[in-house]
Amino acid sequence: MSMRSAFTALDAIARTRLVHEPTPLVSAPRLAQSLDRGSTTILVKMDAETGFALGGNKVRKLEYELAPDRLVGVTCVITVGGLNSNHARVTAAAAARLGLRCILVLNGELPDEPTGNAMLHLMFGAELRMVAMREHRDPTAVAVTKEIERAGGKALFVPLGASTPVGTLGYVRAAREFVGQLAEAGSAETTWVFVSASSCGTFAGLALGFTLLGRDDIRLVGISPDVTEAEILRLTADLSTAAGALLGWHGELLPRLVSISDAYVGDGYALPSEGSRAATERFGRTEGIILDPVYTAKVAHGMIDWLGGERISDKDRVVFWHTGGYPTVFG
Repeated sequence: MSMRSAFTALDAIARTRLVHEPTPLVSAPRLAQSLDRGSTTILVKMDAETGFALGGNKVRKLEYELAPDRLVGVTCVITVGGLNSNHARVTAAAAARLGLRCILVLNGELPDEPTGNAMLHLMFGAELRMVAMREHRDPTAVAVTKEIERAGGKALFVPLGASTPVGTLGYVRAAREFVGQLAEAGSAETTWVFVSASSCGTFAGLALGFTLLGRDDIRLVGISPDVTEAEILRLTADLSTAAGALLGWHGELLPRLVSISDAYVGDGYALPSEGSRAATERFGRTEGIILDPVYTAKVAHGMIDWLGGERISDKDRVVFWHTGGYPTVFG
């Protein structure tokens, strides 16, 4: 099918407008100079500034997950995550704006004085159901859904990270937005885009979007904060295929588009490493850009490491896709 027909189909799919779009694409020359790559163009796609409820990448996905046609008769939105989940924060805020009850099933222990996202969940009026382990979240969400239905309500369950075929469409849309901005940023032999890849809705959406746009000059690099390369490959394939089917597309991703690395996880999820701390300091001191310790700091570590190697030439440009997560800095 043609790119035009795929994006025509995308534009026909309902969404709840939450994103302040387009998000900025900004130059980072001082960062490049600090890495002795002064002749390399480094750009930052600031999806930290999607705007709604302190922004971040989850906003784009929730526009489609919480579209008006999906909310008919719904009285309560339910989702899952860790105590300081960015996705849970934005879901709670969106439910508040839509006048819906919100129940968050979160693993962890709620402190007496919550900070960061945990504080914001409560500020947005969400009801928290705490569980001990990740494995307990989905079964508890099922039980909560039944509880809502027994009381005469109707629940909409949004899976972890809104990384579903529907949610993935938010980043197909973002890929088109980004490519339009690149056209104004000049030419390059190859454009390397570094982004976090975990539940993979963002990563798969970008991969599908760049494929639909025929951008074989783009290399999309997914840096894992937790899961293995094999799991990212599986999730990306599954989500891009299913999201593509929603647009009438049944092809394959561009063959050289996707690269994945789980080499920057460090000691584990949400645990800073020496490299991620150094990257956070470098971004802050050279460009005044804040990174979060869970996702973007590890992407920055990976990008800096790749820039120190031979894969990226001076004729290429590099884009750091900032997915947000500011409240975790204080959590």
